This record gives sequence, C-alpha cells and structure tokens, in this order.
Amino acid sequence: MQHAVGAPLPPHGPGSGHVGRPYQAQQPGHPGLPPISPPPPGPGQALPSPPPPGQAPLPPAPGQAPPAPGHVQPPPAPGQAPGPAWSGTGPTPPAREAVGHTGHVQLPPGGPVPLPAPPAEPGTGGATLAVLLIGPAGAGKTTVAKLWAARRRVPTAHVSLDDVREWVRSGFADPQAGWNDHSEAQYRLARRTCGFAARNFLANGISCILDDAVFPDRPVVGLGGWKRHVGPGLLPVVLLPGLEIVLERNAARSGNRRLSDEEVARIHGRMAGWYGSGLPIIDNSTYDVETTARVLDDVLARSIASPPAW
Repeated sequence: MQHAVGAPLPPHGPGSGHVGRPYQAQQPGHPGLPPISPPPPGPGQALPSPPPPGQAPLPPAPGQAPPAPGHVQPPPAPGQAPGPAWSGTGPTPPAREAVGHTGHVQLPPGGPVPLPAPPAEPGTGGATLAVLLIGPAGAGKTTVAKLWAARRRVPTAHVSLDDVREWVRSGFADPQAGWNDHSEAQYRLARRTCGFAARNFLANGISCILDDAVFPDRPVVGLGGWKRHVGPGLLPVVLLPGLEIVLERNAARSGNRRLSDEEVARIHGRMAGWYGSGLPIIDNSTYDVETTARVLDDVLARSIASPPAW
C-alpha cells in the first residue's frame, strides 16, 4: 500500500493503534489506562489558577476531545493569543511551511541537457555546462576533472564513471577478470546512473564534468550512449597523452585501477581512433595538471561557440 509523500506512516506491529491513544484503551471491555497526573511545578513556578468563580471553563474546539482529568493547559508563549492546545487526539494542526523549517526543498526534474549559451567572458566563465572527458587509463582524466571543477567560480560537480561503477560492493564484475555480460551490464548501468546525475545537477544550476574511457569503435554503447543519457548539450573532449606517459602514470596506480602494460597499450591504440573524429583532443604529455585544466577550459569555450559534430 502506497502513501503520499509527507503523509504520516501507517501504524505497524503488534499493539499499534491510533496516534495519541494506547492500544489497550481501544479494545472493547478494557478499562484503559488511568489518566496521567501532571508533573509538580518547578521551584518558583505557580500552580495554574482555576477559572474565576461562576465562570465555566472554555469548551473544547469543534472536533477536539475534552481534556483528560488532571490535564493542565500550558500558558501561551509571549505575544501569542491563548487557545486550545493540540492533544494528539483532535485534528492535526496546520503544517508549517516546509522550506526553511524541515530542509525539504522542491527540486526541478532533470531533462536532456541543451547546448549552453556562449559565455560573455574568456573561458567558460559562468556558463552552466555538461562535459565528458574521454581518455585511456592513466591519461589523468580524474585528476584534471577534479581540478577544473574545483577552480570554476560557479557550482560544478565531478562524477567519475569508475567511482560509480565501484559502488557495487558485492557481485562487482571486474573487467580485468574477463569481459563478460555482467561487466558490460555494470558499465552500462554506471553510465546511465552518471547521466541521470548530470541531468539533475544541470537542472538545478550546477555544471557537471564526467570522465570515462570511451572507445571510438563502439559508438552505440560509448559516445552515443552518453548522448542518450545526458542530452545533446554534452561537450566531449579527448585527453590523450603519449603511450609512454600513460604507461608511467598507470604504473603508479594500485588496486584494480592498475592495468597490465599490454592492456594499457591496447587501450591507447584504440583511443588513437579519436584523431580525425572531429572531437577536440588535448595532448597533455608535457602539461602539468593546472596547465591541462586551463587548456581544457579554453577548449570548452571554443566548443560552446562552435559545438563539435558527433
């Protein structure tokens, strides 16, 4: 049984009844629990004064149960008009404004990302955009993407495909153990999850940069899949240093992110197919991370002004 968002949860488990009354008091023939006596007043606190002689106490509000014997009405707050208190058995008081009190903020739904408007200043400036940074293992995609996102003066998020793929802790299909249907399915699921995240970030005014080792010879599950998941406004950029640089950086890795030299060389050779594809390519063989991030920003500014055909 489904319940609307914001509605109280249904009672569950043995002994559950209506809110505000114990379960036993609802059973036929059960005497119920005795009324709870009010706590004694604290030091310096006066007892509540009874109504003046000859004046009856105020009747309960329509639909509100009369107070239990011994119930003490708390005094109103300073500046607040006196009135009946909510005992839990009458009608629910009106809910307070959600935003600013509960932390619940209505978010706009994410949709396909359109092309960003050209920035009015050098570089990408304050443009809200989605970027896909492509490159082989060891190209420095994650490091460059993190720095580029951190140096922008507008909100920008970084989403790494490998990080999302490794969210699977039990049953993780490691491609290094052999490429099969399970590893392919987990790659596709991770790309779709990253695409949803990018669309939601963009819908809420936050730019997003994703990184993935996309092969040019598999356009349907690679670049074409990213366009389906994110939208036509996605800006792809290839980061492709020389093979010797990639081998050196891969050797400094650890865990399942470190590949064999043969695998690195094979991936690098397939990535060379991006030359002639029309996508912007950055050879960062002689660049440090900061220089590469600045070059990436310049390349993206040109892509916004003249989007590549892909």
